[in-house]
Amino acid sequence: MQRLIPTGEAARPVAFAETPQPVPAPAEVLIKVEAFAPNRGETFLLEQPRPELLPGKDIAGLVVQAAADGSGPGIGTRVVGHPAQGGWAEYAAVPTHSLAVLPDSVDSARAAALPLAGITALRLLSTAGSPAGRRVLLTGASGGVGHYVAELAVGAGAELTAVTATPARGARLSELGADVVHEVAAARGPFDVVLESTGGPDLAIALSKVRPGGTLVWFGQASRTPVCLDFFQLLGGPERVTIQHFHYAGAPYGSDLAALVRLVEQGRLHPEIDRIADWGKTAETLVDLRERRIRGKAVLLTGGTR
Repeated sequence: MQRLIPTGEAARPVAFAETPQPVPAPAEVLIKVEAFAPNRGETFLLEQPRPELLPGKDIAGLVVQAAADGSGPGIGTRVVGHPAQGGWAEYAAVPTHSLAVLPDSVDSARAAALPLAGITALRLLSTAGSPAGRRVLLTGASGGVGHYVAELAVGAGAELTAVTATPARGARLSELGADVVHEVAAARGPFDVVLESTGGPDLAIALSKVRPGGTLVWFGQASRTPVCLDFFQLLGGPERVTIQHFHYAGAPYGSDLAALVRLVEQGRLHPEIDRIADWGKTAETLVDLRERRIRGKAVLLTGGTR
């Protein structure tokens, strides 16, 4: 079968290779992949890929082999899955605890855009606590996670300020009900909760806008610049603030995926997909994603998408 494998080249991060079809473990199904969605973090892993790396965590497709232990959906079922790796291929093995069944109303392209970004948004908001009636600041808001967080938080009653680099990257966030600014310093605090994903100098600026006793949840470092904080600067502003490190990972993912699918089916969540292309365009799409030329998500189709 065909699989995309890392090249280690910046201009062409992946290339096609002929590899054996994966053999599922007893608690895994084999999926014929119809669509997959790369994440910006995966582009960083491709810069100096470890030898065993098989990229791909967000997929949708059709079950062609049921799990040998009897768990999970049967052959012919459309699903969305979140495997640990190996999704950028014609076939992928996915644990039954990390997939959800798709209704007819949710197509594979939208489904593939859900897993990592959507699960992150759900778990991030759960960590931060109910957003209802709270002032929330979201940095690095123009990616897949940011659009999901914005729609879910505003829908739950938050007063959300979102930070994006340009007006174009913030257009959809404005439509979702966020107050969009283009520098963290321009955000009008104080905020009950800050959801911070850029790192570098922005984290310290964002921290200065937290109300006393408030919370900053640090869930990324998209700038790829380390953070430097001055203890004494906090004494003049957000004393007693809680800084909480967050990482979304931790299987099982099935219940999170099922919740995301229900929200899409009910019209309460709308994946922001900036590009849908044939998977022959994966390499250039990864470069554009890495260089922030894609807003929201990109989805690649393998040719079998319904």
